Amino acid sequence: MIHRKQYNTLKIGIILILLLLFGIHTALSQVPMTTSEADALKEKVKALSRTTKTISSDFVQYKHLDFLSNDIESKGKLVFKTPDKIRWEYVSPFAYVVIFKDESLYINDNGNKSSMDMGSNAIFKQLNQLITASIKGNLFEASEFKATYLKIKEKSEVHFEPTDPQFREFIKSFQIIFNDTGEVQEVKMIEPSEDYTQIVFDNRTTNQTISDAVFDQ
Repeated sequence: MIHRKQYNTLKIGIILILLLLFGIHTALSQVPMTTSEADALKEKVKALSRTTKTISSDFVQYKHLDFLSNDIESKGKLVFKTPDKIRWEYVSPFAYVVIFKDESLYINDNGNKSSMDMGSNAIFKQLNQLITASIKGNLFEASEFKATYLKIKEKSEVHFEPTDPQFREFIKSFQIIFNDTGEVQEVKMIEPSEDYTQIVFDNRTTNQTISDAVFDQ
């Protein structure tokens, strides 16, 4: 049984996995990719991953809940440094930071700090393995997900459906939109209830010097 706090943290972690690929507009016309087109996208994303050492990006998150008339909007910043350092920080309307490094997870919830050894928990161990796979550009081949490849004008959209029954209890699917260079522009995660979280990235910079101190709790 996954506790609510683990559930929320794991959702954040899955989003981070997608960000490490460097890179949803369902109302737009979607055309299935051919096998050769899907293979070309995968190679483009892998090539980008191999040459990207750091990422800094702003983001806006929209949380859609069926019983609310308006989506809940949050803003923040994502920082990544190879091989395994990630800082996922909300700055508005609340302060919340999640840091991944050295196979551990650190949380700062508005001054209330906690940590977790991902290797000691089966779910988080699997999450850590997925992070490693994404760094290497191998998420497309991960057995934990079934991928469907679509085209939307000049962009590419990939839908990932979890094959793990425990993941499917709280994640129905997540979708990524890549631009023509293989960078992620949007991430959308859909829950079994059809509520979803959508994140839009902006002001992305790569391969700039980032101090290790950024990833201190």
